[in-house]
Amino acid sequence: MTLRANDDRFWGLVDRDAAVEVIGSGFTFTEGPIWHPRDHYLLFSDMPGDVRRRWQDGEVTEVLRPADKCNGMTYDADLNLIVCEHSTSKVMRERPDGSRETVASHFEGVELNSPNDVVVRADGTIYFSDPWYGRMPGFGLERPRELGWQGVFRVAPGADGTTQLCVDQDTFDQPNGLCFSPDESLLYINDTTHALVRVYSVNADGSLDGGDVFVDGLSDDDVAGVPDGMKCDEQGNIWVTGPGGVWVFDSDANHLGVVEIDEVVANLHWGGPDFHTLFFASSTSVRSLPTIVGPHIEGFMRA
Repeated sequence: MTLRANDDRFWGLVDRDAAVEVIGSGFTFTEGPIWHPRDHYLLFSDMPGDVRRRWQDGEVTEVLRPADKCNGMTYDADLNLIVCEHSTSKVMRERPDGSRETVASHFEGVELNSPNDVVVRADGTIYFSDPWYGRMPGFGLERPRELGWQGVFRVAPGADGTTQLCVDQDTFDQPNGLCFSPDESLLYINDTTHALVRVYSVNADGSLDGGDVFVDGLSDDDVAGVPDGMKCDEQGNIWVTGPGGVWVFDSDANHLGVVEIDEVVANLHWGGPDFHTLFFASSTSVRSLPTIVGPHIEGFMRA
């Protein structure tokens, strides 16, 4: 577990002597790490294990079992938990009082595949990716697909709650991680099987334009790891899972470096009291790394 710089600017993001630490292990396949900004704990999911766990004060505890094989998670500005569920093909909102409501389950009357990762725009619009991993054995509930293609969707705030398609339905094979630029003028979306990241301009109404390839070739036949989870830091650099760990690119797609980890990393998120600890969902473990740089500040982080 080492830090490998491809550009000296990498050392402005993380200290040369920083170390990746295992903070929990013995899991099946971890995903969806998210930090609670007020109560200071990390939630993460274990999809094949069908359980949600919490790491707090050095201890790991179970908080939900079964957990509908949940995957990506985030919070909205009111600290409601937004959860992608593989077994139900839904995006759910879980309120602090324990009540739950469906954010998205269908597109034009057809059931979604299996929502995977999710982000919330400053205005409350929810964007999520919808590959079909959650209809495969182990990672979800094996069952036939109904939609027939894999898209990226948004649900605007308000009473309507209509699920809207953001991109052409054939753009992605398996859309997965997504993240905003610091000013939310750009949305990055990766494609796991095509091993690339696309970048879109975000219009005032929440629709997307563009979709040029930001980086590609994020695969290696000899090294495990593919584009999956992805986050943007406060400087606009993109941190995306890939071969051997997490790859870092600046906003012009220049490769800055790699956080090398000896397990496949599925997702990542900043947390800690000052949001300068990067947490990695790394297959059978969860790990942490102190960073110099902080995250793109999302709405829930101000709560």
